[in-house]
Amino acid sequence: MKNIIVTGTSRGIGYELALQFANANHQVLAISRKVPKQLLEHPNITCLSVDLANESDLNKVTDFLKSTWKTVDGLVHNAGSIVCKPFEELTQLDFENVFKVNVFGVANLTRLALPFMQKGSHVVTISSIGGVRGSLKFPGLAAYSASKGAVITLSELLAEEYKEQGISFNVLALGAVQTEMLEEAFPGYQAPISAKGIADYIYDFTLNGNKYYNGKVLEVSTTNP
Repeated sequence: MKNIIVTGTSRGIGYELALQFANANHQVLAISRKVPKQLLEHPNITCLSVDLANESDLNKVTDFLKSTWKTVDGLVHNAGSIVCKPFEELTQLDFENVFKVNVFGVANLTRLALPFMQKGSHVVTISSIGGVRGSLKFPGLAAYSASKGAVITLSELLAEEYKEQGISFNVLALGAVQTEMLEEAFPGYQAPISAKGIADYIYDFTLNGNKYYNGKVLEVSTTNP
């Protein structure tokens, strides 16, 4: 049994992932602004309503870890924010809102979880193919793709900084997965992979990927987008 933190659990990939860990008898801390009833009712899931864009709101996570878990075996940064509009229409506020969740939220939550991690702990950041250098880019996703590129570099750096402690950091750069966020970015497009399908992959990678990878970016995509 392991203690796993998952963000963005109100819907889509995060929701499916939280249930998968919990159904396999792992303890899950499910973090999202909205808390689904089904997760609340699961005996292996603790739900916290947290706004990742609000640094002070993360104190709820620290309080829980200090009082209840004491250790963290896995952290999956799944929560994401997206703005879809032409670059000329993007404002600084648009960039700030996306980066607060996709970059600052990842950095802040990682920083507060690190004191509870130990050798063998694994931090998995869910990025996007659009954030990978040299990949195909799509108009209208400047803020989103830039933020996803930023967390790739952050993860690579942290893998180096914490390698002596045996804490691993890896990134899964996802392609098209059928979620509400994909529908917002590409209306009418039908992805070949469901949220539950990709959750299966992330589940296994979180538990086992650090045996083979550290500081790596794995492109998990069969299509463009």
